[in-house]
Amino acid sequence: MDVGEIIVRTADFRLAYRLLTILKSRKVRCAHIEQNATLPPSTLAWLASPEEVEAAADPHGIAVTLDTVESSIEHALRLVSKSGTIQNLTFGIDPGPRPGLAWVGDNRVLGSTQLESIDETIDRICSLSGNIGHVSLIVRIGDGARTISNRLMNVCLARGLRVERVDERRTSIGLQRNQHDTSAIRIAKMDGSPVTQKQPVSPTMGEVKEVQRLSRRFSGGQVTISQRLAQAVAVGRMSMEEAIGRQIQRISY
Repeated sequence: MDVGEIIVRTADFRLAYRLLTILKSRKVRCAHIEQNATLPPSTLAWLASPEEVEAAADPHGIAVTLDTVESSIEHALRLVSKSGTIQNLTFGIDPGPRPGLAWVGDNRVLGSTQLESIDETIDRICSLSGNIGHVSLIVRIGDGARTISNRLMNVCLARGLRVERVDERRTSIGLQRNQHDTSAIRIAKMDGSPVTQKQPVSPTMGEVKEVQRLSRRFSGGQVTISQRLAQAVAVGRMSMEEAIGRQIQRISY
């Protein structure tokens, strides 16, 4: 995608660092200028905090927070893009208690991240897709963690998204464990089987026991969460951290 330069114009160091890191990793031409510096005449989009954008009253300013970095960058890219609308926008999800997410436009990787929950993952898809001009959209979901995978599919279908199930075993060859965003990229680039009907969401005893085992590792051997909490983690209603916190709280009382 041929794009012009994106300007980062904020006094917020953490925000500037995060924006520049992601822009450079995606090989997007960018520059950082002081908050009160004059914008180059050719500027089509610049990024800053909501307060800074509001104070500038400039239509080219795009408000961004630490929670909206990816979607704000996509908005900026759409404004400065010289290649027009993406034909095929694809999201790949590597399912798990912390899903990996990648988004690919016309076979070009646009970004990837790891998120904390199923709902946050689907919210991010909806936010990004709203800021990326596209003709068609599909969400491809790995089938490795079947219960969470099925719940992700159900939430996507409920929001009217087109969904495919991908054989995740074909995406993990050569990868180290926990490389969820890299696996998500592979999932996004592979054809899957269409999913049009609601999928069953009922964790097996084996999945529950595996979550309990992981809770011992995540807590440094401090606790093993209950079966009820493990079931909530297995279906994506609760993060592992939250479940461990609740288990510790119960023990303290």
